[in-house]
Amino acid sequence: MTQETIDLFEGTIGGEGDDITLAHYAERAYLEYALSVVKGRALPDVTDGQKPVQRRILFTMERMGLAYTGPNGAKPVKSARVVGDVLGKYHPHGDQAAYDALVRMAQDFSQRYPLIDGQGNFGSRDGDGAAAMRYTEARLAPIARLLLDEIDEGTVDFVPNYDGSFQEPRQLPARLPFVLLNGASGIAVGLATEVPSHNLREVAAATVALIRNEKLSDDELHALLPGPDFPGGGQIISSAADIREAYASGRGSVKVRARWKIEDLARGQWQLVVTELPPGTSAQKVLEEIEELTNPKVKAGKKTLTAEQQQLKATVLSVLDTVRDESSKESPVRLVFEPKTSRVDQQELVNTLLAHTSLESSVPINLTVVGGDGRPTQKSLRQILTEWIQFRLATVQRRTRYRLDKVLDRIHVLEGRQLVLLNIDEVIRIIRNADEPKPALIERFRLTDRQAEDILEIRLRQLARLEAIKIEQELKELRAEQEKLEDILNSPASLRRTVIKEIEADARQFGDERRTLIQEEKRAVAEVKVIDEPVTVVVSQKGWVRARQGHGHDAASFAFKAGDGLYGTFECRTVDTLLVFGSNGRVYSVPVSALPGARGDGQPVTTMIELESGTQLVHYHAGPADTTLLLANTAGYGLLARIGDMVSRQKGGKGFLTLDEGARLLAPARVGAGSKVACLSYSGRLLVFGLEELKLQSNGGRGLTLMDVDAKDPLVSVAVFAEALVVEGVGRGGKPKSETLRGAALAAHAGKRARKGKATELGMKQAQRVLPA
Repeated sequence: MTQETIDLFEGTIGGEGDDITLAHYAERAYLEYALSVVKGRALPDVTDGQKPVQRRILFTMERMGLAYTGPNGAKPVKSARVVGDVLGKYHPHGDQAAYDALVRMAQDFSQRYPLIDGQGNFGSRDGDGAAAMRYTEARLAPIARLLLDEIDEGTVDFVPNYDGSFQEPRQLPARLPFVLLNGASGIAVGLATEVPSHNLREVAAATVALIRNEKLSDDELHALLPGPDFPGGGQIISSAADIREAYASGRGSVKVRARWKIEDLARGQWQLVVTELPPGTSAQKVLEEIEELTNPKVKAGKKTLTAEQQQLKATVLSVLDTVRDESSKESPVRLVFEPKTSRVDQQELVNTLLAHTSLESSVPINLTVVGGDGRPTQKSLRQILTEWIQFRLATVQRRTRYRLDKVLDRIHVLEGRQLVLLNIDEVIRIIRNADEPKPALIERFRLTDRQAEDILEIRLRQLARLEAIKIEQELKELRAEQEKLEDILNSPASLRRTVIKEIEADARQFGDERRTLIQEEKRAVAEVKVIDEPVTVVVSQKGWVRARQGHGHDAASFAFKAGDGLYGTFECRTVDTLLVFGSNGRVYSVPVSALPGARGDGQPVTTMIELESGTQLVHYHAGPADTTLLLANTAGYGLLARIGDMVSRQKGGKGFLTLDEGARLLAPARVGAGSKVACLSYSGRLLVFGLEELKLQSNGGRGLTLMDVDAKDPLVSVAVFAEALVVEGVGRGGKPKSETLRGAALAAHAGKRARKGKATELGMKQAQRVLPA
């Protein structure tokens, strides 16, 4: 084995004085890669709201002279030319990635304020891709000047590109917080961002308010910026409190839905027309979802459609006849839904579509951006605006200083020219006779090198008398501007006023009306209509379930698979719920209407729920939501709960009961007309107490002590009864034994809850269960 291999196994790489552990090397390499992805690709910057590739595309197009300056301004060029310049000069990555970024910046359905004016096929909201870059053309949109106009005025730092041959801006001098205007979406290493788009006027108003008052309350800020404004419109149905909380923490979500109208047709007919869709939803996606609902496919591993699929199909087809996409240039979104009949309730059709398609969905909010300090952080809305304001104030200060330097330089030159015009004859003589006119002029008129150089380069026509008047006028204007610029630099209040004035002017020029309606609504819930009729739920010992119509069936008439038998039957109705109790204390719920019919052996209940690994199904009970059950376990604890308290929409059930280690759940006891509780231990001890000693625990838990038991003599059964009680067990010789207790025999076992109870004198070797007579 070589020494290099030994070093590798021992965890070091390198020579003497330069050793580094393999773990440290891997960690450093991974962190460098992660930082590159976070800051160099995936996350936007809080200052200009752009990712590096977007910033490079905009800067490249500005340098190519593609700024939009009016109808007769720069003509668009092939997108391939732009992408080539971006890759060759600033962004050494794949050409398709750069083109995809350019395309997105030109899509009015992806960005609230597109920064690129695209010519040609740039894709559609239905998911159609853009044409190849050799076919499309692009130039900067008018609003892009808010990012690029001040770039050559000393406002931002420039850094070398990837090979040092060009300089590129570290940020763009954004005149508005574009990180909020267009939003951003990206996934980095260990970080992700989802910043929704917002309305320009609202963002500008909120920014101005924060500049004027740093201590602006959250309520006032939220009133000015009430929520996202998506390119495709739609409606936000989340409450103002939910939106405020998401903005305050930097993470959350908002519920959005489509907007629609009802169009009345001839002869009392009508149709539902969707005109605006939520972000991320297309007409094609909705059509595919409708097709999946009305013509479902058998799931993998199944032979037939599940009961849920059949139920959904029947629900949708009962209210919907046809759907078609009538979108066009005039109507970007027009999805038409025709009801089954004109008698279908309009709200029922709307609720069905909202509940089962993407017409109602959630939009995540994750305000993770690269901050002004260069660190990627999840920020609140206030922090984003505050950091941008600091950046903008610093930018305007740098721009003002740059302009002041230019003004002072021009004043300096004009003052030199003024002096020349007063002594023009002498100047001409010096230039004509001196071997070195520049030093001579400097010495004679006490000029600076800059002034002397300008005089030597002056044209003869600029020596006219009219030029002196022009110089005087220009000097007057420049000195007024100098005073104004110095005031901005010397007065923080003046600096803030300047920034506010510019923001308000930009808002007037580029602002538009809000597209997304913010109006709180309840989430659509699909109400599956079930015919209320009597059924008998049959459950086998191995968990096979079925429902037979009607009541009064003979349990002996039910057949089961070999090795299986009857667990129990429950006479209830189709609108009720079957509860399935797991050994881990979770309660799973299955609607009785979803159970298979009585033909055959039924269906395993495990196919209707999602059981945790290692969990066994131990007990079952079916009944209406207001039925109260007594739930107990072998450790002697129990509680009262209604069936409705234990129902969950999740297939994974609901954690409801807390079980001590080694404790097992007992069969639920229905609380009917009885008012007494009976508890039976393994050895035959019996305790009877009043039902009023227990309390209803709608959130579940461990419960109260029912009977004082231990591991050698656990609780085996509980019951709620009125007058008489049946005790079952195993007698001598292993024969089943059953006795009915009432009156004085029953009164002997009465006591308070949590007592040991009294042994029964029934001659049982092992007690099994107790039942109301």
